[in-house]
Amino acid sequence: MQEAVRTTCAYCGVGCGIVATPTGPRLVSVRGDEAHPANGGRLCSKGTHLGETVGLQGRLLHPMIGGKRAGWDKALDLVAKRFRDAIDRHGPDSVAFYVSGQLMTEDYYVANKLMKGFIGSANIDTNSRLCMSSAVAGHNRAFGEDIVPASYDDLDAADLIVLVGSNTAWCHPIVYQRIQAARAARGTKLVVIDPRRTETCEGADLHLPIRPGTDVALMNGLLAWCNATWTIDRTFIERSITAPEGFWEHIRNGHDLWTTAQTCDVEPALIKQFFEMFAATPRTVTLFSQGVNQSIRGTDQVNAIINVHLATGRIGKPGAAPFSITGQPNAMGGREVGGLASTLAAHMDFAPDNVARVGRFWAAPNMATKPGLKAVDLFRAVDEGRIKALWIMATNPAVSMPDAGRVRDALAFVPFLVVSDIMANTDSSTHAHVSLPAAGWGEKDGTVTNSDRTISRQRPFMALPGEAKPDWWIVKEVGRRMGWANAFAYDRPADIWREHARLTAYQNDGQRLLNLKDKATIGNEAYEAMEPFRWGGRPFADRSFATPEGKARLVLTRQMDVQPPLKDWPMTLNTGRYRDQWHTMSRTGLSPKLSRHREEPLVEVHPQDAAALGLADGDLARVDTAQGNSVFRVALNEGQRVGEIFTPIHWTDRTSSGGRTGLLPRPLVDPHSGQPGFKSTPASVTRVETEWKGFLILRGETFPHIPCLWATKITVPGGALFEVAGNGDPARLEALLPHGERVEALDRAKGTRRVASINEGRLQAVLFVTRTGLLPSRDWLIAQLEAVNVGGSVLAARGPGSQPDKGATVCVCFDIGLNQIVAAIRDQHLMDVAAVGAALGAGTNCGSCRPAIATIFTQTMQETLDAAE
Repeated sequence: MQEAVRTTCAYCGVGCGIVATPTGPRLVSVRGDEAHPANGGRLCSKGTHLGETVGLQGRLLHPMIGGKRAGWDKALDLVAKRFRDAIDRHGPDSVAFYVSGQLMTEDYYVANKLMKGFIGSANIDTNSRLCMSSAVAGHNRAFGEDIVPASYDDLDAADLIVLVGSNTAWCHPIVYQRIQAARAARGTKLVVIDPRRTETCEGADLHLPIRPGTDVALMNGLLAWCNATWTIDRTFIERSITAPEGFWEHIRNGHDLWTTAQTCDVEPALIKQFFEMFAATPRTVTLFSQGVNQSIRGTDQVNAIINVHLATGRIGKPGAAPFSITGQPNAMGGREVGGLASTLAAHMDFAPDNVARVGRFWAAPNMATKPGLKAVDLFRAVDEGRIKALWIMATNPAVSMPDAGRVRDALAFVPFLVVSDIMANTDSSTHAHVSLPAAGWGEKDGTVTNSDRTISRQRPFMALPGEAKPDWWIVKEVGRRMGWANAFAYDRPADIWREHARLTAYQNDGQRLLNLKDKATIGNEAYEAMEPFRWGGRPFADRSFATPEGKARLVLTRQMDVQPPLKDWPMTLNTGRYRDQWHTMSRTGLSPKLSRHREEPLVEVHPQDAAALGLADGDLARVDTAQGNSVFRVALNEGQRVGEIFTPIHWTDRTSSGGRTGLLPRPLVDPHSGQPGFKSTPASVTRVETEWKGFLILRGETFPHIPCLWATKITVPGGALFEVAGNGDPARLEALLPHGERVEALDRAKGTRRVASINEGRLQAVLFVTRTGLLPSRDWLIAQLEAVNVGGSVLAARGPGSQPDKGATVCVCFDIGLNQIVAAIRDQHLMDVAAVGAALGAGTNCGSCRPAIATIFTQTMQETLDAAE
């Protein structure tokens, strides 16, 4: 066994520390790093199962030109030449980079330097634009700098935590566990503000299911309440805050309790309860995420939250702060080095003195002087032919962008497309002229910054596979080939880090809080050994801000009119994440355990809406918007507001024939941040009729296209499970079964057909299809992929003495299903969630399934009581 390596998780912005111990070629055991301040040893289900995602399945291992393998020199020379030709013929704004929060800070820095300092354009934007750019704009408007004025320690010190637009239990489970620990230790109250009743609401002291897009009205109403009840900090306002003319008149007029309740469509008593809790609790942290940011009014929603904290003095103090929690592992690092088209570098904007300052530091020949194209505008420019050369790094915009169908079409016609990625085939790389193999997690070497400004090292513990190279190396080699060899003479990530740190301190005499001068001269060994550290101390504790006047700014925010349902699109579509999946599943989709919690892309519908639409649980339904349509499996959910639906963002053409949520949202953006509004798209839902349904289990790692209306791929040990449904003759699916001994069973009355292929006692494939009957559990059949001496009895779908069906997976960490939990509660007379954990282990690792277990416990106890009456 090799030596353990301390590194950082590859997923969300919590930034959990990991101890990775290689156990063999492309094998690693993973545990939480007890010494890391972000997680103290805990990991969520995704981090726990990172070891299942480091294999080489689907990896891009060699440079490719036109779909054919090429050498690095030839590929890099071609990239440099085509970008140079486009610049010479059409100007620097004819080229663009679209990068990712999956990059290291060092990768981001080199890409930003090349584009803004040497190519001379600011056309470099990032997929982080899609998740947190409204928070950036809000921070800049309020504080004069993009500062998150909070840390995870504030969650431990708070007496009230308000979660706005954040399903924290699923999207940031370690933060959620920290919140729950604070509640247990000090009685911290929890309020959840979310149109959906999610797992995060389980056990909360209050849930406000506000109408989507009414966050500004709610926060302005709260500020009006605080002003009327003398809860605001008038001394702090006088000394440290400026307000625009008419601000307080605006807050006092039209933001009374009753008007707020009516706008938000929430009972006035619940609104009043929240207002009173907030006003009575000085130590309050308001934690917000995508539900706030991903809106065409996201920046105003951010500033409405910050306004309340500023006006009540709930900032710069332990347990009191507005707290934006980011989605990606290095969204914050990208913000620090200027990875957004709207910023320059080191938290500087495009003011002339900043342009000159960065130009001097870089000795840049061609400094960009104005912001570049933000993500939606960038791909619109690609579609319109204004971008002649595009380089996509570590992201999949053909799936993740709004109106993704138009984005995919645009990528097909851009004159020169470069994609650097770890995966050989993504929806975005289909039309790449050059594909460049990049380093993946476990191979990367650099730093990342998490949501509370903690910088951590991400260290390699595996060799680079094939000819893969780090992103910083790829970009600097292109920069050298374009003629700027001296400016891109980096030999290692530490060289880039030192330059980045020097830039944050360069001519920065307290103007910006981001200042890493104490790290600017560290040696290579010190860089390798760097411990996690949080920059900036406790922001604003001294009541000084980064604005020219040194004061924070209240921002006048107005609630936009809430539009009534449209005739053709009467529903409102909300989108988001599932607990155990990440972005477009290029990594988590490789893990058999992570694939079992939510196996298919679901459209969640309130039962009242389902009844009106003729939908039943488990049906297929087509979701239509003005941008496109896609098919989903129906799931009834009373946690949905009536008239609203929810779909997940993860599925692609490579994993499902439907479930393409990115096709549906409008390409409308916030006017200040350019962040798209994913959370409130007008939509319609229609039932999709099918004549048969079934499933197909195949051995192996590569799989054919499944020719039917509905097919969703689920990774399982040894192969893949496909849930299928369609019309016409399902016999054509039998052609997908590999060669081997065929065993068949047919029930004409039920229209059921069962076919298996067996080769030398090993199950190769099995197909179950029915028109009117029921389908058996898949678990036993999946296990047969790893069994020997399999016979024709496999068609019974259950072996002699096999265990009862465990039901839908609830706890991924310990592979515990719904039926097992229900049986344990009833048979062992368990009395609470902790007892379930003691009996089964469920919920005792990452804890993200505890809300679900609590719901199951409540339902089971109620069913038991009902049966006894």
